Amino acid sequence: MTHPETRLGIVAETRRWIGTPYQHQASVKGVGCNCLGLVRGIWRYLHGAEPEVPPAYSPDWAERRGDETLLRAAQRWLESVDPGEAQPGDVLLFRPTRDAPAKHCAIASAPGKIIHAYWGRAVAETSLSPWWDRRLAGVFQFPSQVK
Repeated sequence: MTHPETRLGIVAETRRWIGTPYQHQASVKGVGCNCLGLVRGIWRYLHGAEPEVPPAYSPDWAERRGDETLLRAAQRWLESVDPGEAQPGDVLLFRPTRDAPAKHCAIASAPGKIIHAYWGRAVAETSLSPWWDRRLAGVFQFPSQVK
C-alpha cells in the first residue's frame, strides 16, 4: 500500500470514494458525502480525528450570508499553495461566481482532473474545465503532506 501521506496515497484514497452518492453534510465513503464531506474523509484517512466539527449548514449557506466560512476553515487547517503550483492530492476551493464566497471543494487527482461531489451526482473524477478553473478561489495541501 502507498503511504497515506504521499500524493499518490491521497489520490488513491480519494478515488476509493468515487461512486459515493451525494448526501448533504455527510462524510461516509460508499454511503454518502458532499464536497466538504469528501475532504473531511481524506483528512481522517491522513490524520485521524477532524480538527473541528463543521457547523450545520444549508446548501446555500455561503451565499446567504456572504461569509468565507469554507475558505477560512481551509486557511486554519490546510497549508496554502500557489494556484500555479497545484499538484495531485491538493484541495481546490471554488466560487460559484466571481463575487460569491468559496463554497465548493475538490481534490486534484491528475493534471487537469479533480475528484469532487456535487448535488445530484455521486463522487466523480472530472476534468478541471475552464468553467471550474475560472472559479478557483484557493489551493491547499494537507498538513505534513509529502511532496
